[in-house]
Amino acid sequence: PEGWAPEQGAGRLPLDYPADSRMRISHEALYQALYADVRLHCLIPHLPQGRAHRRKRGQGKTRRGPSIPNRIGIEERPQEVDDRSRFGDWEGDTLVGAHQQGFIATLAERKSLLVAMRKTASKNATEVAHAVIEALLDFPPSWLKTLTFDNGTEFARHENIVQHLPLKIYFAAPYAAYQRGTNENTNGLIRRFLPKGTDFRTITQTQLDYIANQLNDRPRKKLAYRTPNEVFRQQRARAIVALRT
Repeated sequence: PEGWAPEQGAGRLPLDYPADSRMRISHEALYQALYADVRLHCLIPHLPQGRAHRRKRGQGKTRRGPSIPNRIGIEERPQEVDDRSRFGDWEGDTLVGAHQQGFIATLAERKSLLVAMRKTASKNATEVAHAVIEALLDFPPSWLKTLTFDNGTEFARHENIVQHLPLKIYFAAPYAAYQRGTNENTNGLIRRFLPKGTDFRTITQTQLDYIANQLNDRPRKKLAYRTPNEVFRQQRARAIVALRT
């Protein structure tokens, strides 16, 4: 499907075809095929990154866990997060502007698909942690249970975040974008408003709030065509009634 990373496609096959052992392939094999076979080059622009040439491993974002102090892997994350059986489990990432200048911290809630964003001038870990805190600070505690990042070093100050927010932070496995599929999909939606090549230095927080509101007011099939904002408001209303009774 358009916007899916090879990791997502490869990881989904065992779920969609559990009894068919022929329907298995590694994400690395998919990447190699896309870039090696000229007949498949038309699919490259539909990848989340859409690069004309594949970046060698080790370039760009530093993803390996040991560079992040006191990192807790996704394998220790509660099963409820995978099941999407509760509200308050978030995924986070950063989007990079043109010429590697200007950045946006993006956050997506797994059950409601609610989106939050904050602009940052750099990928400095302290600045990114502050942006995440600002983005989530006004949410009720019941909506702040876990947060899952990739292994980018901009998330190295994750312990600063948990000092201000009542949640636990986990890290996906290296090169496993499918483990943060909600956030990956959200970033693709944001890119429709801010396509590659956009200078994020000129983007204001007001503009980001507008984009977030547009996405949060969009009916979603996964929500039975309700909007993320409607789901949030309905859940909060139920919680308030429960407290009063």
